[in-house]
Amino acid sequence: MSPRLVEWWIATPSLLGMPFHFWTLVLAILGAFVGSFLNVCIHRMPLGESIVSPPSHCPRCGYRIPFSLNIPVVTWLWLRGRCRSCKEPIPARYLAVELLTAAAFVLAWLAFGKSDPAMALALCVLFASFIVATFIDFAHFIIPDEVTLGGTLAGFLLSAVAPGLHGVASMPAALRRSALGVAVGFGAVYGVVRLGKLLFGREKIALPEGARVVFHEDGLLLPGRAVPFGDIFYRDSDVIRMDATRVELSDRCYPAAAVALSQRELRVGPDVMDPATEPYLAANATCLVLPREAMGFGDVKFMAAIGAFLGWQSTLFTLGFASMVGAIVGVSLIAIGRREWSSRLPFGPYLALGAMAWVFGGGGWWARLFLS
Repeated sequence: MSPRLVEWWIATPSLLGMPFHFWTLVLAILGAFVGSFLNVCIHRMPLGESIVSPPSHCPRCGYRIPFSLNIPVVTWLWLRGRCRSCKEPIPARYLAVELLTAAAFVLAWLAFGKSDPAMALALCVLFASFIVATFIDFAHFIIPDEVTLGGTLAGFLLSAVAPGLHGVASMPAALRRSALGVAVGFGAVYGVVRLGKLLFGREKIALPEGARVVFHEDGLLLPGRAVPFGDIFYRDSDVIRMDATRVELSDRCYPAAAVALSQRELRVGPDVMDPATEPYLAANATCLVLPREAMGFGDVKFMAAIGAFLGWQSTLFTLGFASMVGAIVGVSLIAIGRREWSSRLPFGPYLALGAMAWVFGGGGWWARLFLS
């Protein structure tokens, strides 16, 4: 069935004898089932596992979930949030994602279903990607390429079917705006990443005189503080640096040397080594410099996907909105002691929130501000 035929079929419910809110109910049920699939994506994508095989199963006991027990929302409530086989709790996140996806689909349909059904369905795809990106970014500080690069391609293709996403009526104009949205979205956030790296890309830590710094397989031990390597190394070019008064390796010592450690190599003075072959490293130093990221590269690709769906103006609005909300949240968490200044903050959820604000009114704000 062609996209135009699908659009015609949905846009003319009177021919089928179905009122508008029949489709609202259909979208709610569809959203719940899509949410069930999104739960699989949220769990498996960060682990590098297939989202298709094996079929749905309990991650604790391996119990394969039959279709009769895989009905969104209903099954979780009926089983009271527990696996039928091992009785272990099923996180409430599964129920929340199903309900949230159903609500997002209904919201898109109620807002745009009467005027532009194709646009409403395209927004359902976009909102589903927002839900996956948000839950994964909060838990793992990453946004998988399946969401970002896949979303960019989906946004470009759906722009041809639903040019209303870009406020135009013709397919060629929509595709041009989608391509420009990808370029501006990617470029704007990449510029922020590079500028942030230049201005805030290093965290200088002063240490007490004679302090001992120990490197182990999982992270860095400082006086009164442990820092996991996962919070330090975001990319291959990130390097820990210090000028040590004494360096100890498993088989030798250096009286004084500059130390530089990356994921690929360890430099101690003039010597270069493979860090994987050095089981022990300790040093005495008064200052340590750690790499720090203002934003991850996944956010850059995520913004390209938003631009593909919503156009270049949306990317600038979304970036500003997300930066403002992210700053408010970050400072608030610091104020109540829930995070430190150097802690990472997932930015993808705030980009998704900014794009949602654009869809439900932000475009009007932009027009009044720049076109009036």
